[in-house]
Amino acid sequence: MTTEASDLRPDASPGAPAAGAASIGARFERLPLCRWHVTVRLIVGVVTFFEAFDQLLIAYALPQLRTEWHLTTTNTTALMTVGSIGMLIGAVASGRLADRFGRVRVIAACIAVSSLCNLLLTLCTSPEPFMAVRFVQGLAIGGEVPVAATFIAEITRSHKRGRFVLLYELVFPAGLTAGALLAAWLVPLLGWRWMFALAAIPGVLCYVVLKYVPESPRWLAEHGRHEDALRTMAAIEADVERITGRPLPAPEPATAAVSPAPAGRGGLRELFSGRYRKRTLVIGVLWFTGYFVNYGITSWLPTIYDSRFGLDLSTALLYSTVTSCAGLLGCLVVALTVDRAGRRKVITVCMASAALCLLLLGLFSGGSANAVLLWTSLAAVFFFGSNICLYVYSPELFPTRMRALGSSVGGAMNRLGIILGPIVVGAIYAGGALGSVFITLAAVAVIGSLTAGFGAEETSGRKLEEIAP
Repeated sequence: MTTEASDLRPDASPGAPAAGAASIGARFERLPLCRWHVTVRLIVGVVTFFEAFDQLLIAYALPQLRTEWHLTTTNTTALMTVGSIGMLIGAVASGRLADRFGRVRVIAACIAVSSLCNLLLTLCTSPEPFMAVRFVQGLAIGGEVPVAATFIAEITRSHKRGRFVLLYELVFPAGLTAGALLAAWLVPLLGWRWMFALAAIPGVLCYVVLKYVPESPRWLAEHGRHEDALRTMAAIEADVERITGRPLPAPEPATAAVSPAPAGRGGLRELFSGRYRKRTLVIGVLWFTGYFVNYGITSWLPTIYDSRFGLDLSTALLYSTVTSCAGLLGCLVVALTVDRAGRRKVITVCMASAALCLLLLGLFSGGSANAVLLWTSLAAVFFFGSNICLYVYSPELFPTRMRALGSSVGGAMNRLGIILGPIVVGAIYAGGALGSVFITLAAVAVIGSLTAGFGAEETSGRKLEEIAP
C-alpha cells in the first residue's frame, strides 16, 4: 500500500477523516491544471449555464404575461419572486444533501428537475399553476449553483484557484446573458412558451454528469469512503499524467491538524460557532446585498423601459440585454485579477463603485432611457464582478465536512436578496419614484462594501485545508 493509501485506510485513528482529507488535498495540490480540469469544469459549467439561463427567463416573459393574464403590479411581483423563494429553500436543502449524499448526485438531480419544470411551464394557462411550477424549479436552480461551486473548488489546487474557479463561474452570467439574448429575439417572434420549451432540452445533461464527472475525492475521504476516495483520486492522477505526458511530483506532506470530531460536527451548530460564526455572517451579508442590488435592477429593467419610457418590447429587452452583457465583462475582469488583487479588495472596491454609479443615476440621470441604460450598465460591471467573486470565496471559508452547507447558507442569503430586491424596487417604483429606486440600491451596495472591507478574511493563494481545518 502506498503512502497516500495508508493515510486513508479504513482502520485509521479517530482523526482519519481529517488526515484523509488533508492527504487528498496534498495530492490535488501537485496536479497541474490541464485538460482534465477543463473537461470537468466544462461539463459542470454547462449545467450551471442552463440553470442561470432558466433563472432569469421570467423577467423577459413578464411583459407578455402581464398582458395575457391581465396581471396587476402585485401579481407581477408575486410571479417574479415565487421562483426565488424556491431557490432560497433549495439552496439550504441542497447543502445538507450534498454534504450527506455527494456533490455529483445533487447536481445531476437539479438539472433534471429544472428541465422538467420548463416543459410544464409551457402548459400553464393561468398564474396559479405557473407559480407552483416556478417554485419547484426554484428548488432545483437554488440547489445546483452553490453545490457546483463547492465541487469545482474541491478539485482545484490553491495556485490561481480564483482564476480557475471564476473562469468556470463565468458560465452563470453567460447563461443570464444568453437567456436575455434568446428572449429578446424569441419572445416577440414566437411568444414566451417557446422560450421555456427550448430551455427544457438541457435535461439530458443529468446523464452526462453522472457518467463522466467523478465524485469529489475530498468528500469521499471525509465520509469514510476511503477505498472509493483512493480509487477516484488515482484515476484522476492517471488521467492527468496521460494528458500531460509526464509523471506527477510527489505530494507535499499533509499538514492539516488531526483532532477528534467536535460536537455537532459539520452541521449548523458548527457553522455558527467558533471561527466559522463570523465567516458565515459576513458571507451571508455579502451574498444578500450583492444580489439585492443585482436583481433589484435586472428583474425590473424591461418593465421600467416599457412602462416608464414607453419603449416597445423588443427595444426594452435589448436595452436590458446590454446591461447583462456589461455585467459579463465585469465578471471576466474580476476572474483575471482576483488572485492578484485578493478577494476582500475586489468585493470592497466593486461594491463601492456600483454604489457610486447608482447614486449618481438616482440623483441626476434618471430622466431618460438612455441615461438609465448607461449608468445601470456601468454599475452592472461592478456588482456582477463582486457577486461572481463570492462563488470562489464562499467554498474557501468552510471545511469539507460542511463546505456545501456553508456555501448554501450564502446561496440562501443570495436568494433572500433576489426575493426582497424586486419586492422593494416594485414598492418604490409603484409610487413613481424612479430616482429613489437607485438611491436605495446604492445604500444597500454601500453596506456590502463596508462589510467586505472590515469583516472579510483574505483567502487568496491558501490551501483549503489551511483556511478551514
